[in-house]
Amino acid sequence: MRTALDAQVTSDRIRTAVARQPLAQYPNHNLARQLQTVAALIRDGLSTRVYYASMGGFDTHAGQMGSHGNLMRQLGESLAAFQADLKAQGNDDRVLTMCFSEFGRRVRQNGSNGTDHGTAGPVFLVGSRVQPGLAGNHPSLTEPDNGDLRYGVDFRAVYQDVLGRWMKAP
Repeated sequence: MRTALDAQVTSDRIRTAVARQPLAQYPNHNLARQLQTVAALIRDGLSTRVYYASMGGFDTHAGQMGSHGNLMRQLGESLAAFQADLKAQGNDDRVLTMCFSEFGRRVRQNGSNGTDHGTAGPVFLVGSRVQPGLAGNHPSLTEPDNGDLRYGVDFRAVYQDVLGRWMKAP
């Protein structure tokens, strides 16, 4: 009974938080709508420490040139709106956004004007307390490892840093 009551109270709180007007203008993208919801929950002070939003469409085995640029534009616009909302809330110094891909891409284009799955997927950290710049070295496009980028930073080190330094996890 107690669990059901807690769930109802939390559900009502979430609905109320999401119904409030955002403090920034969000573009009309699926990722932007997800981040708008996350920003609303952060603004309302929910105790959740990790939120997850996702964006598909990056599996570009064919016709990558136009679609990839459009996807990156949507990602950038969505993240910019999210950061603006967090800043207007006064929460920008409390939130770290981590963008990652579940797979990397090959260096060379395939026969369908796309790229196949490869290594060295990208990770972006976004936030007002993030030191700008590239961690590690740019991977070489002219000296691949059997067609794959040679990664310079192991993703586990990024996770370890985020968990340890940002979230204070042991």
